Amino acid sequence: MRRGRWPRVGLSYCAGMLTVTTANVNGIRAAAKKGFVEWLAGTAADVLCLQEVRAEESQLPEAVRAPEGWYAAHAPAAAKGRAGVSLYTRREPDAVRVGFGSSEFDGSGRYLEADLPGVTVASLYLPSGEVGTERQDEKVRFMDAFLPYLKELKERAAADGREVVVCGDWNIAHREADLRNWRANRKSSGFLPEEREWLGRVLDEAAYVDVVRALHPDQEGPYSWWSYRGRAFDNDSGWRIDYQMATPGLASRALKAWVERAESHTARWSDHAPVTVVYGP
Repeated sequence: MRRGRWPRVGLSYCAGMLTVTTANVNGIRAAAKKGFVEWLAGTAADVLCLQEVRAEESQLPEAVRAPEGWYAAHAPAAAKGRAGVSLYTRREPDAVRVGFGSSEFDGSGRYLEADLPGVTVASLYLPSGEVGTERQDEKVRFMDAFLPYLKELKERAAADGREVVVCGDWNIAHREADLRNWRANRKSSGFLPEEREWLGRVLDEAAYVDVVRALHPDQEGPYSWWSYRGRAFDNDSGWRIDYQMATPGLASRALKAWVERAESHTARWSDHAPVTVVYGP
């Protein structure tokens, strides 16, 4: 873990509030050249979870490796240029853990968690998959291993009087309201019946809460990923695959949630947009 210079505790955290943002940066070195650094300097988040960082810590520009005002933890993938997750917190975590006890996935740059007072926050990058390929098989293996861990994490946190929020790119649209062109994607990875059923188990069996959906129960979207192909962003033809999954106690404290959608296609620094939730005391 690297410390930013002159770390400070976020004002909302001091007031008992907690603002959490998650964002798939689609390569942080590229995003840094497109406006991510400026966005980071202006965000009011207390915790920032990043996915698809795609860089070793030594390859990161100083402005994102150890930015002023943050404690930063990075979990790159063993495979160069792939995956990678990071966590930025305004205050120093009590503990940081890489992986979830999986011999296959703990070095894949897909999971990182940190303990803060009263809450464990995790950054997740679930494999994207591709029907009929090894990538989809990998995704299934990850899901099979990760669901039991989510249950264990929740139970362990409850025993310590803590809440949990697992943020990130889950690469699954759960409901028809979570992607614009759902009819055309019924046989596509990310909207397969078995994937949607698994995400349902996260909500029902493991008893996590999809915080954004809970706050916006009847809305289509709000989408957080749009393909760079065609005019998907301009037409808002997107997917909602970036979630904050929280334990019920924390979810009940969620005051507002929104997707930080760029003003235009050219203003984007990733094909995803940040998803932010403000939790009350």
